[in-house]
Amino acid sequence: MPVDARILAVTDRIVERSADSRGRYLERMKAATSKGPSRAHLSCSGQAHAYAAAGPDQDSLATKTGGNLGIVTAYNDMLSAHQPFENFPAILRDTARSVGGTAQVAGGVPAMCDGVTQGEAGMELSLFSRDVIAMAAGVALSHNVFDAAVFLGVCDKIVPGLVIGAQAFGHLPAVFAPAGPMTSGLENDEKAKVRQEFAAGECGRDKLMAAEMAAYHGPGTCTFYGTANTNQMLMEFMGLHLPGASFVTPNTDMRAALTAEAAKRALSLSALGNNYTPVCDILSEKAFVNGMVGLMATGGSTNLLIHLVAMARAGGIILTPDDFSDVSDLVPLLARVYPNGLADVNHFHAAGGLGFLIGQLLDGGLLHPDTKTVAGDGLEHYTQEPVLQEGELSWRDGTRESLNPKIVAPMSEPFQQTGGLKRLKGSLGAGVIKVSAVKPEYHVIEAPARVFHDQDDAKAAFKAGELTGDVIVVVRFQGPKANGMPELHSLTPMLAILQGRGQKVALVTDGRMSGASGKVPAAIHVCPEAVDGGPIARVQDGDMLRVDAVNGTLENLTEGASDRAPVTADLTGGHHGTGRELFAPFRAAVGAADDGACVFGW
Repeated sequence: MPVDARILAVTDRIVERSADSRGRYLERMKAATSKGPSRAHLSCSGQAHAYAAAGPDQDSLATKTGGNLGIVTAYNDMLSAHQPFENFPAILRDTARSVGGTAQVAGGVPAMCDGVTQGEAGMELSLFSRDVIAMAAGVALSHNVFDAAVFLGVCDKIVPGLVIGAQAFGHLPAVFAPAGPMTSGLENDEKAKVRQEFAAGECGRDKLMAAEMAAYHGPGTCTFYGTANTNQMLMEFMGLHLPGASFVTPNTDMRAALTAEAAKRALSLSALGNNYTPVCDILSEKAFVNGMVGLMATGGSTNLLIHLVAMARAGGIILTPDDFSDVSDLVPLLARVYPNGLADVNHFHAAGGLGFLIGQLLDGGLLHPDTKTVAGDGLEHYTQEPVLQEGELSWRDGTRESLNPKIVAPMSEPFQQTGGLKRLKGSLGAGVIKVSAVKPEYHVIEAPARVFHDQDDAKAAFKAGELTGDVIVVVRFQGPKANGMPELHSLTPMLAILQGRGQKVALVTDGRMSGASGKVPAAIHVCPEAVDGGPIARVQDGDMLRVDAVNGTLENLTEGASDRAPVTADLTGGHHGTGRELFAPFRAAVGAADDGACVFGW
C-alpha cells in the first residue's frame, strides 16, 4: 500500500524544516564513525583501567576484537517497572560471551516514578529528570570503549531521556530492552472508582490503600496505558525494540530470551560486522512520523507531545505541535486501553496488540514501511510476534485479525475516525487536549473560570464546597520555567466528581496532566506559560472561558481580558526542599513546552 499523501506531506515538511540541523547532526555522527572502534584509540593505561574489573572478559577485551556492549541501566528496586533490570546485565554478559563479544555496565541513570510523586513536591523534578537521564547516559558512554549499547529503561521520563542520550552517541547501534508490564491486578476502572469515593469522603483510607495495593502488586510497569506503556509502543513503531518485546511480562522465559537476543542483535549491528546500523540511521524523520502515527492510533500519553519533540531535536529533527495535530486528524483511533477503555495492556497484547495495529496501519498507508530498525530494514518486521520453541527464540507472522474487537479495531471499523489528541489555539494561548477518553458531549465546555496558582488550593476549594455549578478550573504557574511543569493528575478524582454531579467542568493549565489523562477535558501545556506573561496570566475568577476540542480553540470570551496586565506570583517557596534547589539552573534554562521543555540549546 503506498504511503498516504497526507503523511508524506507532513514528513516532507519536517525534512525541509530540519534540513540544516539534521545535516549538521549526521555530519557529526559520520565523523565519529570514521574513527573506528572506540577502545582501540585508548592508551594502554586507559584500556587497563576499563578492563581491570572485567573478570573472565579481561583477556578478550585486551587482546581480541569482538564487540564490547555498553549497558546503560535505569535499575532500582523501589520501582516496580525497573526492579526486573537487576538480573538483565548478567543475561546480557553471558549472551555476549556466547557470540564472541563482551558486555559491561557502562553506567546507571536515575529513574523516578510519577505515581509516587503525584501531588508532591518531588513531582517538580520529574520532567527535568528526563534531561538528567540524557546527561547521565552521555557520561556512561563517554569512556568510548563500546561498539554498541543496550538501554534498560521503561517509564515516563526514562525512555525519552535514554533516547536523547543514545542520539548523542548516534554512531553506535543500540537496542532498547524493556522489563514489561506487571500481571493484571485490580481492574483500573475499579481502582479509579475507589479513588473517587475517597475524594468524596465516601470511604476510608484503609479501603483506598487496599485497592491501590491490589492494582500495583508486582514487578513490571503499571498496566494502564499511560506514559510508560506509550513509551514502549513508540520503541516498536520507531524500530528500537525487538518486535513484540514491549508487553511481555517480567520473570518469564520469553522475557529472558528477548533480553538475550537484545545483546546478540546490538553486537550484530556494530561497525565491526557487515550489518552496521547506528541509531542515527534508525531515528530518521520517517521514524518520528511513524511514532506520531502510533501515538494517535493508540490514544497514547499527552506527555509524548513534549518528549517526542525533545527526542527528535536531539537528532536534529524539528517537530512542531501542528505536525501532531495534522497526524491526529488523519489517523483513526484503533485501541481502547484504560483510560480510553476498560482493558489493560495485557489484554491489549493478547488481543493482537502492536503487531496487529502496525499491520493495519501499514495496510492503510499510514506508516512509512521503509524505515531501518534493529530487526532489519522495513517496519513489516513489527507485524511479527516472538515465539519460543524448545527454548529457541524465533518470530512468526502475527495475527491479521483482531482477537478482541472491543480492544483493538481494524482500519475498516475504528473506534474514532481521528486520533486521540487535538491542538488548541486562541486568545488563551496554545495547548493540547486528549479527547480519546472524553465523551463527545464534553468536547466543548464553556463556563466561568476559577483560578488557582497551586493544585493544593484547588483541592481545598473543592473540599470546602466552593466549586459549584459549571466551572473551568485554571491552575497556572505550573509551566517548566515556573516549577518544572509537574503533572496535575491528583486533581483528576475531584474533577471527575464534579463532572459526575452533572456539572460542565474542564481544566486549563500551563502544566501537564497524567499520561493516563481520562474522562475530564483538560487543556494542558498552555503556551506561553504564566511566568512568561502569557494570556493565561490575565484570567480572573468569573471570566467566561471556552475549551473547544471540535474546532480546536481555547478562548477567554470576556471583553477586555486581553488588555489586563498579567499577574505575577511569588514562586520562591517552591524552589527549595526535596532537591528542588538543585534544579534552579534547569528552571532558568528550560525552553517552552512546544519546543520540548528542554534545557539543551539545540
